[in-house]
Amino acid sequence: QVQLVESGGGSVQAGGSLRLTCAASGDKSYCLGWFRQSPGKEREWVAGTDGDGDPFYAPSVRGRFTASRDNAKNILSLQLDSLKLEDTAMYYCAASGSTWPDLCSGPQNYNFWGQGTQVTISP
Repeated sequence: QVQLVESGGGSVQAGGSLRLTCAASGDKSYCLGWFRQSPGKEREWVAGTDGDGDPFYAPSVRGRFTASRDNAKNILSLQLDSLKLEDTAMYYCAASGSTWPDLCSGPQNYNFWGQGTQVTISP
């Protein structure tokens, strides 16, 4: 089992920045990543990192978001820059829950999610 706790959400104006943090505990995970969900929409994969810390991004956020992880501290971070109105969503930390070197780019292989942290972008 994996426990994930997100923090760092909030409200900012378009063009601004936020930094999200996820504290992971329990079983180690090869893949740690982020998803988001807006009202009326399906949950969307945003970014992922593998066991080596290599990041992967959805096209909609590539170049604006930066994912990183500290394996020693079991912390995953997501730096959100150049925020847009359409980035408004609940952001969820996610983990594979396995040390198997799965594919971490894309929504597959993530089996555990945190409770989420809200990000709201205003004009």
